[in-house]
Amino acid sequence: MQQPRARKPLQQTSMQARVAEELRQMIITGELPPRSSLSEMALSETFGVSRTPIREALKQLQIEGLVEVRPRVGTFVAVPSRREITELFQMKELLEGAAARLLAFRGNVPELGRLEENMRAADEAVRAGDAEEYARLVHDFHDLIVVGADNTKLEAHYRTLMNQLAYARLVRTSLAQPGRLSESDHEHHRVLDLIAAKDGDGAERVMREHVRRSHQALMAGMDERRRQERDLSEG
Repeated sequence: MQQPRARKPLQQTSMQARVAEELRQMIITGELPPRSSLSEMALSETFGVSRTPIREALKQLQIEGLVEVRPRVGTFVAVPSRREITELFQMKELLEGAAARLLAFRGNVPELGRLEENMRAADEAVRAGDAEEYARLVHDFHDLIVVGADNTKLEAHYRTLMNQLAYARLVRTSLAQPGRLSESDHEHHRVLDLIAAKDGDGAERVMREHVRRSHQALMAGMDERRRQERDLSEG
């Protein structure tokens, strides 16, 4: 009788998953900034675990594109290139456009009510000029649309994509552009109106336009930051 192949101890696998998830969130939120060095020894002390689950967790994050391993140099929080960001936003546009379309076809589902609540809170954040709160609500708005699409394959690809983008960091750069806060809020209203009207074609088109504008604002913000850094170094 064939014996099942050996498997890792469950405790170790669970520990690796926990470490990977915590590191993932630290990178996505910016607690571990881009280019940060990731020492296995230091992380082992931080998490109170051996270096084995740390090493395996870093391998997983490397596969996800969040960590960069430089042979004989070290392991670092990855910094996506402009091309990679553009490609990821192109995929974000496709997935979120499809999600808006699918949600519109579903009719009056619970996510619609939650999106309306989100918009009321977002309007208040814009009036108050609270970019940090609005950034959080932006994440929730897009997440609700993807969940509301009720397509597990689309959602799984979307979550991997958002991890690779570390979107929580990037959205702040986008929203820092003059006038972008109110523009983004207006675009969200248009998307939600079309979803509520069950206009799948319109919802997809406007959602894709919204993602493109967010990408343009992000690129402008990154260029501005690069100019500021250059001016400081030259000064």
